[in-house]
Amino acid sequence: MEDSWATFGRDLHLDLTGPGGLRAALLRALREAVRSGRLAPGTRLPSSRSLAADLGIARNTVADAYGELVAEGWLSARQGSGTRVAWGHLPDGARGSAEPPAAPAARRAPGPADRADRPRFDLTPGTPDVSAFPRTAWLAAARRALTAAPSEAFGYSTSRGRPELRTVLADYLARARGVRADPERIVVCAGFMQGLALLGRALGAGRLAVESYGLDLHRAVITRAGLRTVPLPVDERGARTEELTALDDVRAALLTPAHQFPTGVPLHPDRRAAAVSWARATGGFVLEDDYDGEFRYDRQPVGALQGLDCEHVVYLGTASKSLAPALRLAWMVLPDRLVDPVLALKSTGEWQSGALDQLTLAEFLSTGAYDRHLRGMRLRYRRRRDQLVAALAARAPQVRVSGIAAGLHAVLELPPGTERSVLRAARRQGLALEGLHRFHDPTAPPASRDALVVAYGTPPDHSFAGALDALLRALPPGE
Repeated sequence: MEDSWATFGRDLHLDLTGPGGLRAALLRALREAVRSGRLAPGTRLPSSRSLAADLGIARNTVADAYGELVAEGWLSARQGSGTRVAWGHLPDGARGSAEPPAAPAARRAPGPADRADRPRFDLTPGTPDVSAFPRTAWLAAARRALTAAPSEAFGYSTSRGRPELRTVLADYLARARGVRADPERIVVCAGFMQGLALLGRALGAGRLAVESYGLDLHRAVITRAGLRTVPLPVDERGARTEELTALDDVRAALLTPAHQFPTGVPLHPDRRAAAVSWARATGGFVLEDDYDGEFRYDRQPVGALQGLDCEHVVYLGTASKSLAPALRLAWMVLPDRLVDPVLALKSTGEWQSGALDQLTLAEFLSTGAYDRHLRGMRLRYRRRRDQLVAALAARAPQVRVSGIAAGLHAVLELPPGTERSVLRAARRQGLALEGLHRFHDPTAPPASRDALVVAYGTPPDHSFAGALDALLRALPPGE
């Protein structure tokens, strides 16, 4: 068949220049590729027919060259396995043997050096149980989305994001989170951090209020955008938004109203109203990080603050906790006056989320697969939370637990002055863990509260019991 060679084998770059004719040049090029390590031991080479077609030379020339290199030990040939680079030839200085390794390095059981450098268990916040990603359902959604996708979807992405995703997001956010969303006001981002950076640049110079407990990465992004951060105190009712009126030159406030990170408290209704009133009076904005908003266990989810005023509250959501961080999919629902400035910034070379993942998420949402996945994960995470609370009650009753009505982590209160010693004990137990001080804004008044931030949502199911046992061994003994 004409041009059927294009479907054969693998691409292989070889330089056939030099003296001695095509056969000699081919032998020289293959030997050099193996000797230099460009063709690693075990690499399968194209068939003689495919390589001959690629190079524009006779098939017999390639077959003869392969045969000679097999005889010399450079290559090996087995029936059904094709022609491969032999294991006896490694680059100069490389360690190895004439036999292939027993297993790829990625599949080795961790040795003593690995175990010394890496904790056995991870209870640090910021990541869901990625082993629970719905691979089968996601793959089915991807197939349907690709089958139905218009041809233009395979071109360059738009700054706003795929219309299919923005349309279903508007419906979902209105139904599940009480967001007043119009598809034209939704901008899809490559993660929450990109959205926050775009908003910081769109707001211009001035100051931005942040909760006194939060992520230093967020404060760094805001600073790089040209704004200065000012801490807003946090207590048992959330951020003290009534203090916003006393702050000068504050353009916006970044809040986690549904589930304050890391203290785990929802923003009190009076303080929600105070934040919106401040934004209206000053013309400022509340940037609503809907952290853990979909993972409420003890009652109906706390609705989005954006539902109170869509012209002064920017809603930011992400699939990182509900599905997986690797998707790099987040979204902003913008007030009308911020849409054009944000899009203008995003169109000047900002990284765009992949259109195919956007189409797949749109399909995942529209078919109800996303809702089913969330319900299943709520049950899974709630069982873990209950296991944690029960274990503490039985073996460490002196430790008070808070922030457990929602989210993927809990806060364990410690006796004053013991946080660092408990973290050291956790490391000795092979446990990765964070203390509450880790998330305190250094520019805020000193914090006296000692506690652990325990992410029960991070470990896979098979290791959660071991992580929990290590945690209990690290806690200080009761009186």
